Amino acid sequence: MASARSLLLTVLGELVLPYDDPIWTGAFLDVLGALGVEPKTTRQAVARIADDGWLEPSRDGRRTAWRLTPAGRELLTTGAARIYSHASGESSWDGSWLLVVAHLPERDRRARHRLQTRLAWNGLGRLASDVWVGAHIERQPALRAALEEAGVAEAVTIFASRIGELGDATHIAQEAWDLDDVEQRYEEFIDAARLLNPRTDEQALLALVRLVQDWRRFPFLDPDLPRELLPTNWRGHEAASLFAERRSRWLPKAETEWQRLRNAKLTA
Repeated sequence: MASARSLLLTVLGELVLPYDDPIWTGAFLDVLGALGVEPKTTRQAVARIADDGWLEPSRDGRRTAWRLTPAGRELLTTGAARIYSHASGESSWDGSWLLVVAHLPERDRRARHRLQTRLAWNGLGRLASDVWVGAHIERQPALRAALEEAGVAEAVTIFASRIGELGDATHIAQEAWDLDDVEQRYEEFIDAARLLNPRTDEQALLALVRLVQDWRRFPFLDPDLPRELLPTNWRGHEAASLFAERRSRWLPKAETEWQRLRNAKLTA
């Protein structure tokens, strides 16, 4: 099961980000509670995201309402753009690669974890022990900013390069990523999404959160390679189409239910 923090970030990105309205804690409790999260755990998740600087509180007596901070809006907006465009199959490729060489000691596990998560989010895979590669050279500025934010930029060298007289692009893709495993996860996503059949507004809201929550992991798992580097009939494109269709269908009812919950808490 997804963590309360992760589910809350999904709710913030899907239902709070499009508006600038304050949200009472009770609305978060209702939605996450329907997804199986205990109230105490939801409150802790809200508090931790506020501690990270992404939510700011305002009080009315004993009640607390929350708004996204500018940093929170920027974080969610950037994440949403990547999530919604992922695996669309629309990116073109001129054969250029991003090559990253890391110089972090093995014992510095926290720094290495920060490095690896930023590299994975930007579509890079491990080619060798401290060598990472990616096919999205246009992400170099975003990658640099992410590594600087993580405090590991000084331990990294980035090359923008092409394969020389020896080497094969498809072999690099097979070495850097377990594409069979990624495709299996796409198949599981497709099966799970097709089982969801919401009929009411409340069911649509919960189905939407589950759908987006499951989809959010793929930008970390799948480097979104150009078609020429992928296996034939890559299931990621089918999964992306299904995600977009289901989200478009369920979002209006989900927003209606979210506004009902928000307004109910305003008058409670």
